[in-house]
Amino acid sequence: MTRTVVARAENTQLASGEVALGSPAAALGAAERRSRASVPKSRGWLVRRMLVLADAVCLVVAFVLAQFLFAPPSSSAGDWSGPAELALFVLLLPVWIGLARASGLYKHDEERTDHSTADDLVGILHLVTLGAWVFYAVASVTRLATPTFPRLIAFWAFAIAIVTIGRAAARAFCRSRATYLQNTVIVGAGSVGQMVARKFLQHGEYGINLIGFVDSVPRKRTTQIGGLPLLGSPARLADIVRRYRVERVVVAFTQDSHDELLDLIRLLKTFDLQVDIVPRLFELVGPAAEIHTVEGIPLVGLPPLRLSRAARCAKRAMDSSLAAATIVLLVPLFLLAALAIKLDSRGPVFFRQPRVGTRGRAFRIYKLRTMTRDAERRKSEYTHLNRHAAEGGDPRMFKIENDPRVTRVGRVLRRFSLDELPQLVNVVKGEMSLVGPRPLIVEEAGFVHDWASRRLELKPGMTGLWQVLGRSAIPFEEMVRLDYLYVTTWSLWSDLRLMLRTLPAVARGDHS
Repeated sequence: MTRTVVARAENTQLASGEVALGSPAAALGAAERRSRASVPKSRGWLVRRMLVLADAVCLVVAFVLAQFLFAPPSSSAGDWSGPAELALFVLLLPVWIGLARASGLYKHDEERTDHSTADDLVGILHLVTLGAWVFYAVASVTRLATPTFPRLIAFWAFAIAIVTIGRAAARAFCRSRATYLQNTVIVGAGSVGQMVARKFLQHGEYGINLIGFVDSVPRKRTTQIGGLPLLGSPARLADIVRRYRVERVVVAFTQDSHDELLDLIRLLKTFDLQVDIVPRLFELVGPAAEIHTVEGIPLVGLPPLRLSRAARCAKRAMDSSLAAATIVLLVPLFLLAALAIKLDSRGPVFFRQPRVGTRGRAFRIYKLRTMTRDAERRKSEYTHLNRHAAEGGDPRMFKIENDPRVTRVGRVLRRFSLDELPQLVNVVKGEMSLVGPRPLIVEEAGFVHDWASRRLELKPGMTGLWQVLGRSAIPFEEMVRLDYLYVTTWSLWSDLRLMLRTLPAVARGDHS
């Protein structure tokens, strides 16, 4: 598992506005050593080659599997079958790779920190569909092979599934390599720059080796980002990029003038590195935003929220069908968990708690009990352990690390989110959705007002942006903004992507 490497140093804000770093030589020296430890070849070089290999191998496996399962009982005279068809398919692999490249399936990992195999699904579907028909056409014209329609359909289905799994495995391998790390600096050590740094530090899977900040007038660093060093002012950025072999620069908000910032970004464009710019009003810019131009001036378009009756019905149909099918499949797991809970501690198997649902209507959420039966009564005894009550935290949220009220079986259930599976019953009942805003308890919902209330226009979900991006590690205000962004940019495709992105997070046992 990739771990984000952080060069740490203590720092304090001086009255003059300059920052003094505790043991600056040690901090900056550690940052330089970490940056030079990277293999010269970049993340893009590694991931592109591994994805090409995965695509080639998986396509051949899917083809062989379809051939084996749907082979004709006999071949007519003059037809080439079996090995000949496989040979033709292998010869056409460069065409497949070219189609994948044209579909953009190899270029996003180096550019986007959060790109995942779930984002490739549409491209994979296009690739396999077009490639299958290209192979069928070539085989029919040359008569070097006789692919039947059942085999073609079988190959199409196998290829989509196997290529998706192969790409996920290739990315998992890449993320375990030091080459995947990207040396990164953040221009701007204000509140936004520090928020970006916190997100990078919380998500080691992004493969970001955060070196430090570049800023002329930095703010005092919060406890959540520790001692990330100040590397210098923007005027020294070119030297910093060369010294630390920087591969990614994130430009957050600084106090530099507009012209100075433009000159800085133009300077960065002369280097072989990725430049990311945090846009103004970033809280409103979601995946549905589109960029269009008016005589060379780019405009970010925010589409209106249109939750039609048909869209709501489609979401409800997907929720109820998938939830019901999953409940049937998981009956043995529920029985095993119930037995383990009963043997481990006294109390009921299920825990029910009031939550606030669509348009403020209350309902009771179902969970497998993971705490002692008197946990709610004893909550006041442990308020001093609430990590959100510490400096820089948010006391509106309640989270205790290694909560003493959690049972032994409960720790296992929580680690892999198994305690949340009974919420499938809430989904079938229509109280929740598979994907949606976070289901808040009554006390938390009391802090949501005005524009943020639109988060309740969709049913709360078992998973959502808050689940995928950090769960309880996300501050309350940020969680509300994520829910608002989800509701105002909702689509069925975004729901599917979030469900797919939830699976690896649960498999890793992420429970921040």
